[in-house]
Amino acid sequence: GMMKDFLTLPALELAGMLAAGELTSLELTQACLDRIHAVDRRVGAFLFVDDDGALAAARRVDAERAAGRPLHRLAGVPVAIKDNMVSRGQPTTCASKILEGWRPPYDATVVTRLREAGLPIVGKTNMDEFAMGSSTEHSAFKPTHNPWSLDRIPGGSSGGSAAAVGAFMVPLALGSDTGGSIRQPAAVTGTVGAKPTYGAVSRYGLVAMASSLDQIGPFARTVRDAAALQELIGGHDPLDSTSLDSPVPPLEDIAAQSARRELPLEGLRIGVVGELSGEGYQEGVLAAFDAAVERMRELGAQIVEVSCPSLDYALAAYYLIMPAEVSSNLARFDGMRYGIRVEPKEGPVTAETVMAATRGAGFGDEVKRRIILGTHVLSSGYYDAYYGSAQKVRTLVQRDFDAAFGEVDAIVSPTSPVTAFPLGSKLDDPLAMYLLDVTTIPANLAGIPGISLPCGLAGDGLPVGLQVLAPAHADDVMYRIAGAVEAGLGEPLASSCPAATWEERA
Repeated sequence: GMMKDFLTLPALELAGMLAAGELTSLELTQACLDRIHAVDRRVGAFLFVDDDGALAAARRVDAERAAGRPLHRLAGVPVAIKDNMVSRGQPTTCASKILEGWRPPYDATVVTRLREAGLPIVGKTNMDEFAMGSSTEHSAFKPTHNPWSLDRIPGGSSGGSAAAVGAFMVPLALGSDTGGSIRQPAAVTGTVGAKPTYGAVSRYGLVAMASSLDQIGPFARTVRDAAALQELIGGHDPLDSTSLDSPVPPLEDIAAQSARRELPLEGLRIGVVGELSGEGYQEGVLAAFDAAVERMRELGAQIVEVSCPSLDYALAAYYLIMPAEVSSNLARFDGMRYGIRVEPKEGPVTAETVMAATRGAGFGDEVKRRIILGTHVLSSGYYDAYYGSAQKVRTLVQRDFDAAFGEVDAIVSPTSPVTAFPLGSKLDDPLAMYLLDVTTIPANLAGIPGISLPCGLAGDGLPVGLQVLAPAHADDVMYRIAGAVEAGLGEPLASSCPAATWEERA
């Protein structure tokens, strides 16, 4: 059979149907679960599907709606969650053997907010192990496939969430972004993904990778849906010491007004950064990007060339700072407290030998690579040369952005230098994989918000993402520009994903 027609609709449209009584949350949630069970063996987006929990949440929302209780506007709309956000009673594995089967005793703050707003959580999505990777091939359990072309990567590390939204299994999902792990998968799957300003969304209950860089954000098929989801999960959280204590702007209203041209792009200056294009960028990516910039100009924006020379060093700085924080954060996986415990096959059983055996068996190659690199750069002889210098470069990146944002309201670039590459094609070359993060990493180093939205297809028929970066705390400006560009480009690309025509075999 074919999937239910309404599964291709944006989340806010589905929310409108729920409010109008044209659809129940139970029907919508069941349709999402049916779709997951019919097509996910092809995609591999989910590590855990919670039929019972999702349907129970849907029934509760339907009962509250029937009783006339006031509800959140997204109440009853299903959502999927990347498997590095703890959710009580559901397995949370970070796609690692070391946490296989672990069920946390508490909810992440974002999960609490979703539950309180009445969004049924359909399951936990696949990812690169502990969020380390750009292709979701580093999952300990299985790779995820791109719904546009099943032999291609869906991006990473949040590839499962991107593929679940792209393949119409769910209208909304959460991911986490440490160096581009929401924006790059959104780009290569033709979906919308945003990394909020650092601290705008609570990290409490997000399994830490690199604490000064990590940020949770939304995946959706439209800019407005992403804005609505960010608005829901955002805001101050006393449980997160890095959480910003400032009100959440009306992001969805701003995106909607901008799409209707009530907030025109006239008067906005948009910067194109010389350092974020050129060598190593696929021809079709640059062509789609240039066309999107031209469209912004037609919509009234003033396009300005800006230079951020330190961005040339951002990648190197990131690949020192991030592993250093990784080596500290992953020290807690020691075989003593939670997760698996492996005892050595021979020799004495001591804390040290159990730790070594557990980590040897529990961590994959990419995670080991980053722990070793991070431990090295933090060691006494190298600390200043590596970690200290990288932190100085980070400051330069922040200063470059500050200077650029003195001249322009926002910056645009391609989200990824290439479209989705074939599964397996870069696995034996970690450095080649790292180089693909060149466009997304600077935003994490500077703590500024960034969004990727589809801006067309390359010659290979695969989606290209446009990245919009705004100053810290100016997530509203980012959504304003993204909303206008999306409307200006016409029909959202996500709806033309070939997954829409798949025959479903349950």
